[in-house]
Amino acid sequence: MREFSLPALYEVPADGNLTDLIRRNAAQHPDVAVVGRKVDDRWEDVTATAFLAEVRTAAKGLIAAGVEPGDRVGLMSRTRYEWTLLDFAIWSAGGVTVPVYETSSPEQVQWILSDSGAVAALVETGVHEAAVEAVRDTLPALKHVWRIEGDAIGTLRKLGDDVSEEKVDERSSIANADSPATIVYTSGTTGRPKGCVLSHRSFFAECGNAVARLKPIFHTGESSVLLFLPEAHVFGRLVEIAAVLAPIKLGHVPDVKSLTDELAAFRPTLVLGVPRVFEKVYNSARAKAQSEGKGKIFDKAADTAIEYSKALDAPGGPSFGLRFKHKVFDRLVYSKLRAVLGGRATHAISGGAPLGERLGHFYRGIGFTVLEGYGLTESCAATTFNPWDRQKIGSVGQPMPGSVVRIADDGEVLLHGDHLFTEYWNNETATAEALSDGWFHTGDVGTLDEDGYLTITGRKKEIIITAGGKNVAPAVIEDRIRAHALVAECMVVGDGRPFVGALVTVDEEFLPRWAAEHGKPEGVTVAELREDPDLLAEIQQAVDDGNAAVSKAESIRKFRILATQFTEDSGHVTPSLKLKRNVVAKDFAPEIEAIYQG
Repeated sequence: MREFSLPALYEVPADGNLTDLIRRNAAQHPDVAVVGRKVDDRWEDVTATAFLAEVRTAAKGLIAAGVEPGDRVGLMSRTRYEWTLLDFAIWSAGGVTVPVYETSSPEQVQWILSDSGAVAALVETGVHEAAVEAVRDTLPALKHVWRIEGDAIGTLRKLGDDVSEEKVDERSSIANADSPATIVYTSGTTGRPKGCVLSHRSFFAECGNAVARLKPIFHTGESSVLLFLPEAHVFGRLVEIAAVLAPIKLGHVPDVKSLTDELAAFRPTLVLGVPRVFEKVYNSARAKAQSEGKGKIFDKAADTAIEYSKALDAPGGPSFGLRFKHKVFDRLVYSKLRAVLGGRATHAISGGAPLGERLGHFYRGIGFTVLEGYGLTESCAATTFNPWDRQKIGSVGQPMPGSVVRIADDGEVLLHGDHLFTEYWNNETATAEALSDGWFHTGDVGTLDEDGYLTITGRKKEIIITAGGKNVAPAVIEDRIRAHALVAECMVVGDGRPFVGALVTVDEEFLPRWAAEHGKPEGVTVAELREDPDLLAEIQQAVDDGNAAVSKAESIRKFRILATQFTEDSGHVTPSLKLKRNVVAKDFAPEIEAIYQG
């Protein structure tokens, strides 16, 4: 199939903007908790009425400070209550939010704030403030910098003492659906980040249709979601705004290291994450079971969950014997795994990379269905996702209601719909290239099945052509290999080479446990083990699993374990954890050469 669309389930208000949502919530659900806020290590509810009041108070301060309609305001912080509060306050003042990753360097901060022409910046910590101050002399438009941990909210409250309610009403109503809501700068695997302008319409179309299509898992007053993704990333923003639109209770986790504890305390009904999170949960549970001498039981339980999930799609469903086994393992294993995820969640939405069929079936089999989706910053996060009632594991689902997915003659995925970005800020050339002929050219390659379910097979620019002329899509095999507990990252190489190879980094969290189980010295490093036969054999198992997904000509014949990690600090991945392939290829050129020597 070359093209598929679904009718819209949500009507975008032409004259409205996102601040309408918090006013509507206060009017229709005044006493319903719309946000959970962490105060002194305890979760406290914030009602729709209280949240609206706090937003308007902060908006008054922004207005008093001179933020005018259409002005851009930078927001640099980890995911926390104040991020959502200030996002809506900026819109209520008539402004446009410009997210900045909290891990950004002064150079990146300078580019984003200067290119957007930000007149003010709200930062979280002293480190963030220092990053802004280091480049402030190159930011003539920047008039104010407020620090959240320096009581920015209190400062804005005092500043806005003399601003009337009527003034906030006036500012809140200036923007319409086609006004810019935010400028989200792409992570930039190559070159400088581009500023994607997303309108209020983009978010209404995105979140309104997503909530409508997934309505059974969005129950006002009952459902909740815990946000741990960066709100500077468009996926995090989708979670924030969809929760407010529904509305359901939204909680924030600034540090992903405390996620397990917060899941247990907050007990969300819905989880949104990236595949690495779900892989970690599985791998940690399996490693724990093995350390307790229960590894065989866990593996049998996992195999049963996968078999059970696959049987759900088969005529007649699971057999009596399979249902019985499943019930036994539910009591012994599955219930404990669900408890790790808070105990109440029945569904998760995953994006950013493929989860893989095995894990997809595993999670559905334990009673925790992970619905995969696909999207980009330019599509305001998800542009396809699996419906709750008709999931196809292994695909990234059907188009967002009200949008169209088309497969071009060369396999590229093209998009059309109200949820798309309107332009790249200050970059007409890039805008014209990406939005030619009324379609957004994603740069991804994929296929549509007869029911309109999309499968992504790789990036158009990342296709490797071997010396023998074989086209290889790295993503397919890399995602399979990364699912192994010991693998942190994998990058397939082989462009113009006689065969396909790979660079592999080892997960530092799982290495000590593996080393202890295999009799290696305590504290041993990857550098000391990279030629170790046991470690090489373990990684070979991961590679063999990846190779099972592709043809022999596309399979990895040799790999090299690196003694380092691909991190944002090292410059090898973006803030959204995408590999900067050109940088990796340059920095590890000798390692790549070693694959093809001898």
